[in-house]
Amino acid sequence: MGFNMSVMAISVFTGPRRKLFALGTALLLAMAAYSMSGTAAAQGRGLPDFTELVDQVGPSVVNIRTLEKVSARAADENGTDEEMLEFFRRFGLPVPPNLPRQTPRSGRPQPEEQPRGVGSGFILSADGYIMTNAHVVDGADEVLVTLTDKREFKARLVGADKRTDVAVVKIEATGLPAVKVGDVNRLKVGEWVMAIGSPFGLENTVTAGIVSAKQRDTGDYLALIQTDVAINPGNSGGPLINLRGEVVGINSQIYSRSGGYMGIAFAIPIDEAMRVSEQLRASGRVTRGRIGVQIDQVTKEVAEAIGLGKPQGALVRGVETGSPAEKAGVEAGDIITRLDGKAIEKSTDLPRMVGSLKPGTRSTLTVFRRGSSKDLTVTIGQFEVEKPVARKEREDKPRSGAAPTLGLTVTDLSEAQKKELNLKGGVRVESAVEAAARAGLREGDVILALANVEVASVREFEALQGKLEKGKPVHVLFRRGEWAQYAVIRPVR
Repeated sequence: MGFNMSVMAISVFTGPRRKLFALGTALLLAMAAYSMSGTAAAQGRGLPDFTELVDQVGPSVVNIRTLEKVSARAADENGTDEEMLEFFRRFGLPVPPNLPRQTPRSGRPQPEEQPRGVGSGFILSADGYIMTNAHVVDGADEVLVTLTDKREFKARLVGADKRTDVAVVKIEATGLPAVKVGDVNRLKVGEWVMAIGSPFGLENTVTAGIVSAKQRDTGDYLALIQTDVAINPGNSGGPLINLRGEVVGINSQIYSRSGGYMGIAFAIPIDEAMRVSEQLRASGRVTRGRIGVQIDQVTKEVAEAIGLGKPQGALVRGVETGSPAEKAGVEAGDIITRLDGKAIEKSTDLPRMVGSLKPGTRSTLTVFRRGSSKDLTVTIGQFEVEKPVARKEREDKPRSGAAPTLGLTVTDLSEAQKKELNLKGGVRVESAVEAAARAGLREGDVILALANVEVASVREFEALQGKLEKGKPVHVLFRRGEWAQYAVIRPVR
């Protein structure tokens, strides 16, 4: 009926008017059709096709397996997460070959090497240099790299830097497909990104999402890229890729209360990772600058009280005796606002900026002291290099605070560490394997509570651990950097 009325309305016009009306109607219909096609095109642009990116970058992503030597007794106690096996059985999925299996209890000799973990990496150069996370290869006796064409190589550890969680390994191969390195400065919040890795040992798994934030301060040495790309254990060390097929980050950690993905993931910016990898390839270690100050954030109340204006810079709580800062004239109570003219917006900016400088460099510190600013010249010192612990010592020397059912080895915090972390108690994780590693815990974490009970020392931790019901999941509150979060450890039954 509406159509007939429209025809009738047109028929009342005659001559030129009728032609003009018909022309106008046709123009409106054409504009509507163009608008609809434009909307469809816009929708098409908003939902990218990742298939070409997978074909382009996929061959450059590798699977990394690590092995460690264990005693016969330890090998007998190692087992598979039965809940994970049940997941694959229930949904009719094949069990990944890299998933650790339960070792039968028998009198037969056990193998000397057992699977330690699974991670990801990507090829930096055609001659076999591969980048991954430091925590993926930490403590491994053997590193195995599998390419997408199923070739497997034994890798040599070139170097690892725990502070940035970056490591480089080398395999003896040529003609490998290297990744393209992107420009992190061009990365925008809301931009589509993709990850390729081996979550739970499932090789060459592709996930996608957007950049949620840049320069996210998690308390670690580097400000990280935050995404909503699905990242799970095993994705660590894999690349974060933009729509141009360039690597913009290394997937490194997640925010989780369960040990699995909860919608927030973090990646190491590739520009920082490349700077670290270049030093690792050149010398096997990373050299960083230091000035020897203990710092804290500047609160709004303090900034207003001293006339600084806005909360910025790093408040100097203490100056080490004989340090470069003391020699330069830095005093406790100073607020360092600039380094070589670059503004320090928050306290965590200072160690990152100083760390990037070469020891021996003469730099200018701008400090705010008693209502005015002044420049001080400081000669950058060298950050003390972490001394690697010999493998034999790690294997043979007993350590207090071992909780084999949870997969944790912990030590008491020193008074200096408590003061630095502003904690009254807690225990530091020295190693996290098996159930603890699957839950996302790692060396350097500080456990604050076990099963909803606060932990102040190793003795309390061991007492609580002894009261746990065997095989039952247990909640752990831990701190990593300045962030506190929960994890659920599911011991092997």
